[in-house]
Amino acid sequence: MKRFKQDALLAETAFRLRARGSWCGETHMQKAVYFLQQLRNVPLGFTFVLYKHGPFSFDLRDELNAMVADGFLELRPQWPYGPSLLPTAVSEELRRSFPKTLGEYGHHIDFVSEEFGNKNVNELEKLATALYVYSECAHDSPRERARVLHQLKPHIPVQDAYEALKHVGQLAEASA
Repeated sequence: MKRFKQDALLAETAFRLRARGSWCGETHMQKAVYFLQQLRNVPLGFTFVLYKHGPFSFDLRDELNAMVADGFLELRPQWPYGPSLLPTAVSEELRRSFPKTLGEYGHHIDFVSEEFGNKNVNELEKLATALYVYSECAHDSPRERARVLHQLKPHIPVQDAYEALKHVGQLAEASA
């Protein structure tokens, strides 16, 4: 996907996350984009690795920083947390420039924004890591997947891991 289409989708994601109650920090964008790509097959083209707080894309972090530099997103401090990413008036013009792209993928952004807009970073980490395990361990039993998730993230109890995987499975069914 070309960069400005990609940026229009990212700005729209930030806009819709905020409309659903998210303070829209980088973690929210990271996890929302991961779900857009992995669960909803939106071809944004970012590479994710399992990192400290679940799936993370260094490419996406660079692109979000570039969008701030280009004036598509604004950083607003949210003490005591990290900054929010706010779509700007310039991003509105960008989004209006790609109505077909937003029309094609807007319902996916709505789905992810509705599901994750009001989640805190701990919930996002648990669910995004659950999707990672769900995808990587597709042939394992639900209990084995929960054990793997707990091994990857020992601070997530096995029962919470199981519930997160169950929720991700329901999301996957709804996305099929």
